[in-house]
Amino acid sequence: MLVNRTAAKPHTHRWVYPLTYLLLLIIFFLPLSTEKPYAPQETSNVIRELLFVTNNPAPYTLLAPLFHLATIGLIVLIALRPDSAGRALAAYMGVNYLVIGWVQSQGVTESYGYVVQTGNLVACALLGVMWLAVSFQNRLSISFNNLDWRHYLVLPLALLAFWSPAAVIDGVVYPDFNPILLLTSPAYGLSYCLTTPVFLFLLIVALPNVPPLAYRITAFNALLYGLVNMMSWFDPAVWWMGPLHVPLLALSIVALILVRRQAPVA
Repeated sequence: MLVNRTAAKPHTHRWVYPLTYLLLLIIFFLPLSTEKPYAPQETSNVIRELLFVTNNPAPYTLLAPLFHLATIGLIVLIALRPDSAGRALAAYMGVNYLVIGWVQSQGVTESYGYVVQTGNLVACALLGVMWLAVSFQNRLSISFNNLDWRHYLVLPLALLAFWSPAAVIDGVVYPDFNPILLLTSPAYGLSYCLTTPVFLFLLIVALPNVPPLAYRITAFNALLYGLVNMMSWFDPAVWWMGPLHVPLLALSIVALILVRRQAPVA
């Protein structure tokens, strides 16, 4: 049986959660930093152009298989050595978020020059440092012993994000269900929105052995990005990103619902 390492910790005061959510909202709406000025109504165009650049951030795309294989390795570790898997998972999440913050949050665009998506950069840095701290304190435990039918209901969402079946051709996002993308998709491991659903699924499996504040920060920040990216459904050039962001939105909602229904740790 896994030891609940959060049990010996004092409960976080409830007022901390609304304050944390407000802080995440402020970070989310931080203005972009661009080499060339842009009008406020062009914000979505700036972000889209930046994302098209960072979706193929050579030479980083050559690292994409490593993130897939590392995740598979973590799954094997959880199955075989759950006592040590929690620390490894938290450390991996921390490092991965720092990588995403660097790769996805800045780039050189054709129309606006060098662009920094400040909110995403700060959020990924916060998540990275936070989960590295969780790993250092050894406060996350996970095992597959408690899997039940409810976990299997949301597992396809995590698998869709892991697969990230998409291709960008001439600035348009198309579905691409090539099985090789299960190991090579450049979106998984290098983009926030298609990596976080896998992490959320694993954190849901780990409940209640997850530090509540770190869990809530991860889920609420994912909810913000999931909601905003639902606008992709209405843009013909990137409509496929709408379905691909359903896992982020759905799993963030499930995660926040579960943590509210979770019985207090004794």
